[in-house]
Amino acid sequence: MAPKLLSPLFPWLILLTLLLLFIYSSLLPFHTPSPPSPQPKKIPTLPSCNLFNGHWVQDPNRRPMYDETCPFHRNAWNCLRNKRDNMGTINSWKWVPQDCVLHRIDPVRFMGLMRNRNIGFVGDSLNENFLVSFLCILRVADLGAKKWKRKGAWRGAYFPKFNVTVGYHRAVLLAKYEWKSKQPARGDEDGVKGIHRVDVDIPADDWANIADFYDVLVFNTGHWWSSDKFPKETPLTFYRAGKPILPPLDILDGFKVVLENMVSYIRNKLPQKTLKLWRLQSPRHFYGGEWNQNGSCLFNKPLEEQQLDLWFDPSNNGPNKEERLLNHLIEDTLQRTDIQLLNLTYLSEFRADAHPAIWLGQKDAVAIWGQDCMHWCLPGVPDTWVDILTELIRIGLQIG
Repeated sequence: MAPKLLSPLFPWLILLTLLLLFIYSSLLPFHTPSPPSPQPKKIPTLPSCNLFNGHWVQDPNRRPMYDETCPFHRNAWNCLRNKRDNMGTINSWKWVPQDCVLHRIDPVRFMGLMRNRNIGFVGDSLNENFLVSFLCILRVADLGAKKWKRKGAWRGAYFPKFNVTVGYHRAVLLAKYEWKSKQPARGDEDGVKGIHRVDVDIPADDWANIADFYDVLVFNTGHWWSSDKFPKETPLTFYRAGKPILPPLDILDGFKVVLENMVSYIRNKLPQKTLKLWRLQSPRHFYGGEWNQNGSCLFNKPLEEQQLDLWFDPSNNGPNKEERLLNHLIEDTLQRTDIQLLNLTYLSEFRADAHPAIWLGQKDAVAIWGQDCMHWCLPGVPDTWVDILTELIRIGLQIG
């Protein structure tokens, strides 16, 4: 009897088994742990804080990384050799950005990062001042560094241990300019002795052909754009496409047109992979008059924050008003470009105490040129510029 009872139940058992398997398989995805999602690729980002905004504090243990024996010094800025007063105090001040830490450069580590790469500075003597500080600091990592002057460079250094070249190309207006004497037949009724012709759309020869050599470039211009450099007897006259721009431009309008054309050249002619930075103005600290009017900077400590507008606000029409005015034009021109601002102006405005002043290393220099309240003592403030620049280079190369 048992076989006859099992026979009609067997198909139902099979169906019941299949049904249970179906239900189990349909529920299975809800109980199976999903595979771990891939970790997103970490992308380097700019510092979360503003390295350019902060304050100076004294650190009695702070010491310069180089001394007066650095072979890349320029005599007028070598304030240790020239026995400038208070050099210990000048170099005891440390820049502290708001809400973050600015580490001092580690020359060996930085040069390891830069191995087989080149860094260029293009501009006026304040970029040369910057370069000298940079070279003396980098030499800590390679005492075999050699002076270098190629590719149209005014000066520079080659670091054989890392195969790194750092050069400076002097181009005070960035655009090409040349002196044109006045023709004798035209007379001298207007007092003009000649003109400085500025071709706003042509870069100066000193840096026109460096596009493929440098991996990092730091530009500046501004300190020559003033009437004391180009008075009405020897003015700047602006040309475009080989012809005078009409009506003639005044010096500030000419500055803006040159900026626009040089920025366009940089964007179109330099490789996209080149890290490009533009250093904003370095403030002057002439007190009581211009450089040729007995202006002085014999200060023993940095300025207070509440003093800065009095010194530098253009509305006060003081001898140091140009830097903020020119900075505004530069920042406006560089908007929406891949050129990164190196805004060292604010931190430098405090440091009226850190210029060569009367310690210029040459007899009668002050009687001839006046005090130097524009360039910086070395070692000094530009060493902090180097700390900031190298941090931005490190980040920029990581982002690529």
